[in-house]
Amino acid sequence: MLTQIKEATAYIQQFVTEPPQAGIILGSGLGNLAAEITDSTEISYNDIPHFPPATVEGHSGRLILGKLGGRPIVAMAGRFHYYEGLSMQQVTFPVRVMKALGIHTLLISNAAGGMNSQFKVGDLMIITDHINLQPEHPLRGKNIDELGPRFPDMSEPYAKTLIAKVKSIAARKNIPLHTGVYVGVQGPTFETRAEYRFMHIIGGDAVGMSTVPEVIVAIHSGLKVFAMSVITDMGIREEDNVITHEEVLAAARAAEPHLTYIFSELVQQL
Repeated sequence: MLTQIKEATAYIQQFVTEPPQAGIILGSGLGNLAAEITDSTEISYNDIPHFPPATVEGHSGRLILGKLGGRPIVAMAGRFHYYEGLSMQQVTFPVRVMKALGIHTLLISNAAGGMNSQFKVGDLMIITDHINLQPEHPLRGKNIDELGPRFPDMSEPYAKTLIAKVKSIAARKNIPLHTGVYVGVQGPTFETRAEYRFMHIIGGDAVGMSTVPEVIVAIHSGLKVFAMSVITDMGIREEDNVITHEEVLAAARAAEPHLTYIFSELVQQL
């Protein structure tokens, strides 16, 4: 893995003019934040050594280098998922590469199903903790000490300092926010009604098919993490809760202006 990380990093560094301070992973339907990135250079995942191609609608498959809020960043317009048939090491490989490029903070967005009755479609939820129900772990296998410790502490996977900054940013703009626990599942099916109820009972407020592996590897790498979900459907409804990917994308795009503002302001304060 170390050789692959070095080869991918070396390729990307050809296009780096200033080492990025933050990495951003843009989830389903949330790729338009890329338009706010200035002095940008875009690299197709297909051109980066050892990067898998993006295959999911709403994920464009580009790595973007540039500036956001005047700060140098690297952004993933499109992420990888375990359900695509990739290993967890492949899913989280870009986090390793962004760390090697120099980032100290990782910002993540995703689309998620709501399981909290206080939520509605289009709401934003700051992730304060997560429950990992995915069937594989990105750190399984021999630990590579150069990348991080064998047993990383997960008591604060989402940095409280960054959460406080975002709450302040949102308050100034009167953007309503929720906080809650994100449940990570394999997918690619949306959940049954019984599964939604189960995950809410065990402490979940929102559920999705990403984020958790990336956060685990980020913490293993010594990065600070902030993550936010756009609530794109309400899985706890007992009736008429047929969910389509198209509806998820539409809800994510509608919420995107607030998400873009929050991420841009947060990057400025790093």
